[in-house]
Amino acid sequence: MNQLIRCVLITVTGSALVFTSFCTFKKKTDLLLVASKVYTLTESAPAAEAVAIDKGKVLATGSRINLLSRFHPDCIIEVKQGFIYPGFIDGHCHFYGFARSLQWVDLTASTSFEEVLARISIERTGETSWLIGRGWDQNLWVPSAFPARERLDLLFPDIPVVLVRIDGHVVLANQAALDRAGIGINHRFSKGEVEVVDGKLTGILSENAADYIRSFIPKPSIEQLTGLLQKAQHKCFSAGITGVSDAGLTYETICLFDSLQQAGILKVRIYAMLEPSHDNIRNFIFRGPYITDRMVVRSVKLYADGSLGSRTALLKKPYSDDPLKTGILVTSPDSIREICRMAFDHGYQVNTHCIGDSANRIVLEIYREFLQGKNDRRWRIEHAQVVDVADLHMFGDLSVIPSVQATHATSDMTWAMNRLGPERIKQAYAYHDLLEQNGWLTNGTDFPIEKIYPILTFYASVARKDAEGNPPGGFLPENALSREEALKSITLWAARANFEEDRCGSLEEGKWADLVILDRDLMEIPVQEIPKINVIQTYSHGERVFPLP
Repeated sequence: MNQLIRCVLITVTGSALVFTSFCTFKKKTDLLLVASKVYTLTESAPAAEAVAIDKGKVLATGSRINLLSRFHPDCIIEVKQGFIYPGFIDGHCHFYGFARSLQWVDLTASTSFEEVLARISIERTGETSWLIGRGWDQNLWVPSAFPARERLDLLFPDIPVVLVRIDGHVVLANQAALDRAGIGINHRFSKGEVEVVDGKLTGILSENAADYIRSFIPKPSIEQLTGLLQKAQHKCFSAGITGVSDAGLTYETICLFDSLQQAGILKVRIYAMLEPSHDNIRNFIFRGPYITDRMVVRSVKLYADGSLGSRTALLKKPYSDDPLKTGILVTSPDSIREICRMAFDHGYQVNTHCIGDSANRIVLEIYREFLQGKNDRRWRIEHAQVVDVADLHMFGDLSVIPSVQATHATSDMTWAMNRLGPERIKQAYAYHDLLEQNGWLTNGTDFPIEKIYPILTFYASVARKDAEGNPPGGFLPENALSREEALKSITLWAARANFEEDRCGSLEEGKWADLVILDRDLMEIPVQEIPKINVIQTYSHGERVFPLP
């Protein structure tokens, strides 16, 4: 990698006496970072070539000469042919779920159920263990149909096996797992589905039923979980991610995050969205927002429907490729309304998962009951994937923030037309139309459902293509974002969506020095070269966290 990194330590010995005397009237600072260009994302000085950092915060940005004339840095680091940006903030992901998945069998990109079976067979464990895999997607198979449990039963008659679909909304369980969870032919769930064909369980469980069986999967010990979280954090830092918006966490998990952050083990910034449990309501919502240097707890995550890929997203009209289905309303309007009331009364943000046009409409109407017009509550719709053009205005009318994930468009594009049809597809993945409602939005990867790299999020937002450059003209290119919009959506606007724009998201005096250094200029290189960009270094609170010193 073409780069020169130079660190000069200033001491009060020998020949340094003259220099330190000259620096007497300069303000001492910990670090000066110098690169080919610094994108500050500030209005007054959007571009610079150096950043001065002290006590974990940005002291100033400007030219190298100017900053050296004002400050006396303990260390100067020069990265030639490097480009500095605010640290990437993943506006919607599952950091805890990603950490857990690192111990599971990776089923992503499997091209058939046979390949799935081959991968999990390699991971056969003891009879008392559960065998878990995640990432299969029947839309990549021929034929593109859900699998059934019979072959799992033959291979694993005694070991419980649960295979989680790529979106997390559907699982395939074998008979041993169904037995452990007590799920039989007469088991009913209020909103989830247990698929039955010819009077037999196929092993396919959707939504609440999928969540139920996953609750039986043994949890790792605190020591094991801490190790997994450290691995997940390292992967985030290596991708340039300094902050995650973790969608749907238990009270126990948030307490673990907090303790690990206080101990200096977790250094990634966490915006924790609460699952609406009694523990979270009692210990967080009723007590108001909880804020530390690296964590913010002031939002609750709800689910309105499922996913488009599994046909559980709630649509106004039937699926084009399955006229008997319109999807699932996972949470009743009354339950959503009840949580919204508590959140509104205690200053909490509401972030609701809505994929289908019907789910989006239902939740926006409930939001209207509380928000009633323009406001700064920053309630969000997570995904906002299919929105009827007649309902778009409600985002602007109610100041509701679209929380989108651009790589969903490029992952889904090969089959989304079949689900929605030629007219309804025009109202899907409409990021530019959504942005226009309020003038901004937040963007994320939704990892581990998608890959963890924000650079691919940026590329999909701008090019509307997958990493291989398909399709040549882009998928629904009229809804592409500009490069500036795409960059802000994973930095400054993502911070704003988390009520953290005064603490991070731009390289501005007084904000935490969370930043990433790339080997090429994200804003200037030919668009087709964007997926080839590499992360050189990542800093959190002014400390280099990737690569590790």
